[in-house]
Amino acid sequence: MFGLGWTELLVIGIVALIVVGPEDLPQMFRAVGRFTGKARGMAREFSRAMEDAADQSGVRDINKTIRAAANPGKFGTDSLKHAAGLGPETERLSQERLEAKRKIEKRAAEMAEERMAREAREREAAEQAAVEEADDEAEAALEAAMAESAGARPAETLRTAPEPAPKSTGDETR
Repeated sequence: MFGLGWTELLVIGIVALIVVGPEDLPQMFRAVGRFTGKARGMAREFSRAMEDAADQSGVRDINKTIRAAANPGKFGTDSLKHAAGLGPETERLSQERLEAKRKIEKRAAEMAEERMAREAREREAAEQAAVEEADDEAEAALEAAMAESAGARPAETLRTAPEPAPKSTGDETR
């Protein structure tokens, strides 16, 4: 209330009981309560009148500006929020950015598919080349094995066709 604690109020009450007496004490407390209520009401009314006068003269707006300038953190963030406010121009730019993003994503997906198809073709070609090389090596190994078993040169055995058997003329005796 007036910065008094319970112990101070208790001491004041005991002193008032001794000085005023028990008969007049309730009337005195009523009078003090009325006076306190009237003082609070007058203080509220004075505060309202001062606030109304400040509103009418524009002092409140100036006070807000001064307080905002005194607090640079809040002043900076408020200015930033105001400057970065979304308007029709920023919404239009946002739509353009969204469309550009979609185009880029679509083209990236197409390029990825093309790259995967190209890599698959290259992989198949490499596998085919490996198969052909393995066939050539197997054929060469087969030639070498046949040459060893026949005792001939490998190139002659595969390149020369066997000679046909002589035709019988029927004159030959058996």
